[in-house]
Amino acid sequence: MSSVKPARAAALTYGLVIKQLVTRGRLVALTFVGVVVALVAFLVGRAETNGGEADQLERGVTLISLLGFGLLVPIVSLVFASAALGDMREDGTLVYLWLRPMDRWPVVAGAWGAAVTVSLPVTLVSLVSSAFLVDAGNGLVGATVLAAVVGTVVYSALFVLAGLLVKNAIVWGLLYILFWEGFVAAFGGLAAKLAVVGYTRSIIADRTGVDLELGDLPLASAVVVPIVVTVAVLALASVRLRSMEVA
Repeated sequence: MSSVKPARAAALTYGLVIKQLVTRGRLVALTFVGVVVALVAFLVGRAETNGGEADQLERGVTLISLLGFGLLVPIVSLVFASAALGDMREDGTLVYLWLRPMDRWPVVAGAWGAAVTVSLPVTLVSLVSSAFLVDAGNGLVGATVLAAVVGTVVYSALFVLAGLLVKNAIVWGLLYILFWEGFVAAFGGLAAKLAVVGYTRSIIADRTGVDLELGDLPLASAVVVPIVVTVAVLALASVRLRSMEVA
């Protein structure tokens, strides 16, 4: 039997994973969370401020960095990416992806691509709406889009790997988000460098000029490092998948 070409294997995986990720329950729950973030942004935008546009911008950046990049982006990515291959691993259906011989890295790439495809609209609609509702200028909107894309890309890679490494990846992922990124990273140093939130906050801080805790990285580093990490993590996921017994 001839092997499946990498592009075909990635496309097959992408289509299969998209179908199993898009469920009504997931979309309703995560859309609700996004609506709450947008509602808070609306209230912030309508609140009176004595500091003018600069104060409004600072409040908007703080809100989006805390709720958007501290909670919404990582949690949405976790829900979809950890299930991309994790659900198939747990129910045994992962074996059907290579009844015909195929490399493992296109399977990982296809699953990651599906997770990003589903996660990104959920986060972007909420966060872009929030940036507009805060009414702090177009600079915040552009910074929000760039940071959301970077965050979703790297979080999705991390949580695809988590879905292959551990059972109950949602629980472990939440612990990582809340404990490491929400608490340990605040101490700075190496911990901050290992937290994705430091890179997303650095992007929005650089583009808006608002100082943020953990937001002191240069823009180039804040974009390039997550891309490098994404490639490395997907490579690790491919190695993990190659060594797994899925039958």
